[in-house]
Amino acid sequence: MRFSQSTVFAILPALVVARNQGQQFARQHDLNARQNPATGSTTTASVPVGTSASSVSGTAAATPTLATTFTFKLDATNPTAVPLSVINAAQPSSVTKPLDSTAVPGTIPTFIPNAPPLPNAALLNPANYPVLDKVPPVDSPEVKGWIDEVTATGIVIPSFDPTQPGGCPNNTAAVADTSRCWWTCGGCTRSTDVTQCPAPLNWGLTYDDGPAPYTSNLLSYLDQTNLKSTFFVVGSRVISFPATLQTQFLGQHHIAVHTWSHPSLTTLTNEQIIAELGWSKKVIKDVLGITPNLMRPPFGDIDDRVRAISMAMGLTPVMWTRISPLATFDTDDFNIHGGITSVQQVLQNWENILGNATTMSNGFIVLEHDLFEQSVEVATGYILPDALAHNPPFTIKPVIECLNKNMADAYIETNDNSTNPPALSAAVSAGVVTVTSAPASASNTSKSSAVSGQFNGAGLAYMATVIAGLAVGALLSLPF
Repeated sequence: MRFSQSTVFAILPALVVARNQGQQFARQHDLNARQNPATGSTTTASVPVGTSASSVSGTAAATPTLATTFTFKLDATNPTAVPLSVINAAQPSSVTKPLDSTAVPGTIPTFIPNAPPLPNAALLNPANYPVLDKVPPVDSPEVKGWIDEVTATGIVIPSFDPTQPGGCPNNTAAVADTSRCWWTCGGCTRSTDVTQCPAPLNWGLTYDDGPAPYTSNLLSYLDQTNLKSTFFVVGSRVISFPATLQTQFLGQHHIAVHTWSHPSLTTLTNEQIIAELGWSKKVIKDVLGITPNLMRPPFGDIDDRVRAISMAMGLTPVMWTRISPLATFDTDDFNIHGGITSVQQVLQNWENILGNATTMSNGFIVLEHDLFEQSVEVATGYILPDALAHNPPFTIKPVIECLNKNMADAYIETNDNSTNPPALSAAVSAGVVTVTSAPASASNTSKSSAVSGQFNGAGLAYMATVIAGLAVGALLSLPF
């Protein structure tokens, strides 16, 4: 994608675009995790690609406008791409492609040494799992067992109270407490967080929130172009589309955890975080026979309390590349469906990501999604073809491989612990967490029953979006 005089779009001069607080609540990204133009900005001629006008000028951010015009050119597009004019919130749902292949129970995934046979997904019984898209109760035998396992590690879980819905503006004390290392408000990471690929021009390809109806379209394109990706899957979606997950896995894509119901994890109690991660791990293992050891927090919402619990449960956090407190490698493709972001804005975000990625001494990880048709269309029609045509070429890999690890190292049962230390061991060695000889309680007793088994704000808003977006007639019936 290069600047050109041939194609002109009215779009925003930002790596990622801020939205107003009402829009932000629906997606629960913090306001400070986005870039937007400075007050009164009408041109960005003096602003470097990938840098927000607000960060350069130091002025307060304004509500985004469409006053700025950029020109850009795609190096390549998919000949069968849906026209950009069609990719919007009003886009009619198209028929999804059938899976190119479906898994046979008992299949051995030979690309992962010592992996178990594939379970029979047809035997998966939704009644054995929590209600979909709802923070699970914490009093089930399963969750009680996981709480005991976390306690038995002896990990010291920080005693922070959960944050409140509403992001940074509604959590001023938490924002000011830098000891939290809250990624949402300021971009703080620990050394064990995965935020980039080590080698320059390596792209750790990721898609979040599936499996979903249009995941099959994405898989078809990835197969055609011989690309492999990391998929951060939501447990509730796995229940709905187990065959898709098995096809992803046998297609040698990397599967990782994205919680059970997609809440903002810092708003939950310790027990609820354990329930979210535990049920997601369980359903993935029930479908694949194997358990991921990487996770991505929904909305990137993580602090040291969430990190500690994740590590105690064998899960290393994976974020996306962030080049400043206000600039992340987020295409914002999720928000085309809701009309918050245009496809032109997404492509400009991608252009700005490229402008930064090609000058970095390391590789990068980008946030994209496979939940909605629009996100898949912009990926397969425009972003991926453009990336494949890039010169110098990108090396596009799943995250686990961009970290110079084998696919076997992506799963708890097959990981080589001698060369790839488990999450908790690595975190203790790095000084990110501590353990005691007398195990600390995993509970946050002051909050533990306050919202158990109920929607939190993020989960409810997310589910409303899912229902609206995935209601594609007879193609999908999404249990609630």
